[in-house]
Amino acid sequence: MQEPLLGAEGLDYDTFPEAPASPEDRARAGILQNRRVFLATFAAVLGNFSFGYALVYTSPVIPALEHSSNPALHLTKTQASWFGSVFTLGAAAGGLSAMVLSDLLGRKLSIMSSAVPSAAGYALMAGAHGLWMLLLGRMLTGFAGGLTAACIPVYVSEIAPPGVRGALGATPQLMAVFGSLSLYALGLLLPWRWLAVAGEGPVLVMVLLLSFMPNSPRFLLSRGRDEEALQALTWLRMADSDVHWEFEQIQDNVRRQSSQVSWAEARDPHMYRPVLIALLMRFLQQLTGITPILVYLQPIFDSTAVLLPPKDDAAIVGAVRLLSVLIAALTMDLAGRKVLLFVSASIMFAANLTLGLYVQFGPRPLTPNTTMALENMSLEGTEQPPTTPTSYLTLVPLLATMFFIMERLRPPGAFLLLCRHLPCEPGVHRLLCA
Repeated sequence: MQEPLLGAEGLDYDTFPEAPASPEDRARAGILQNRRVFLATFAAVLGNFSFGYALVYTSPVIPALEHSSNPALHLTKTQASWFGSVFTLGAAAGGLSAMVLSDLLGRKLSIMSSAVPSAAGYALMAGAHGLWMLLLGRMLTGFAGGLTAACIPVYVSEIAPPGVRGALGATPQLMAVFGSLSLYALGLLLPWRWLAVAGEGPVLVMVLLLSFMPNSPRFLLSRGRDEEALQALTWLRMADSDVHWEFEQIQDNVRRQSSQVSWAEARDPHMYRPVLIALLMRFLQQLTGITPILVYLQPIFDSTAVLLPPKDDAAIVGAVRLLSVLIAALTMDLAGRKVLLFVSASIMFAANLTLGLYVQFGPRPLTPNTTMALENMSLEGTEQPPTTPTSYLTLVPLLATMFFIMERLRPPGAFLLLCRHLPCEPGVHRLLCA
């Protein structure tokens, strides 16, 4: 007997075919499905915001303290140098402690624990009555920054689904740059003590939000807490999602990466050569001097006869730095990895050389001790303000710094992509690309 048409299957009898989803609908569905992942990522990268904020805190503060009328807070050149650089000592200690805390407490609790030294450091600097309080507060915020810089990218990569992992992986650097820009912008409005008070805000919000976020499923699995890991993954992917396949993939990956690398494997050229390349590139990137330029950005502009006010110059550089992160993320795949590194390094070299030559041989800002400043003294004995530079040549330090910052942000991204092509074991591969 012939089957009825309504009981037939196939395209010929599909009376009401489903229209294919548009790209906008798919994007909207992805946002709704991953909204909890986005919230957890935002809560975590607030630590990177605080790190970027604390890193450049000295840029507007050092000039203010060098002209402070309080003898206990008046900074000499040597003291100002220590005030800016002691942050890196704390960051190094925080990064080393992250190697232990990240596996002992977990990624989330390690990030939350950074709020203690961060809040204490900002409180010390806000209420500072002597140099030791400034230095201790600066070191504590550096320790917190080093801890979060090491733990947050790991946490984000472990909670993000594969479809958005690349995009979310760029958020830690983006938030750090946005934190620096916020400090430069607030430096135009607030006194230096209130800048430290404002730094407490993101830290408190981070702790509050992370209190409601789950731990990393990968970390929970590595500790044998399989049921908690499945609950965390289900919460992140929403209750109506099928997470068992992804859960099994994470389990298998954790088992494969749990094996220790033997000394014989470490001596294999396929193992140690990628490590040496990665360490050399990281070392050379830091040797470019990006950190001192960011930390002492406003004092650098103070020492040059720049056409614009130094505070405005610092804010402009901060905005260009944020824009450069976005440009680097979009153009990373348009050129070869090595080509991108070579071009960026060449432009950085030219920009840094130009800035150094200008600082050494360029015009100096007028001060009351110069001959021209003495000529500006009126007959009544009142001092006239120093003449403002009018030559566009004085924009050279600003432009050189902008080009240096722009190209400095390209190599890390290109390095990460190059790192993914290095032949090495999964554990070493993850270490190099972290």
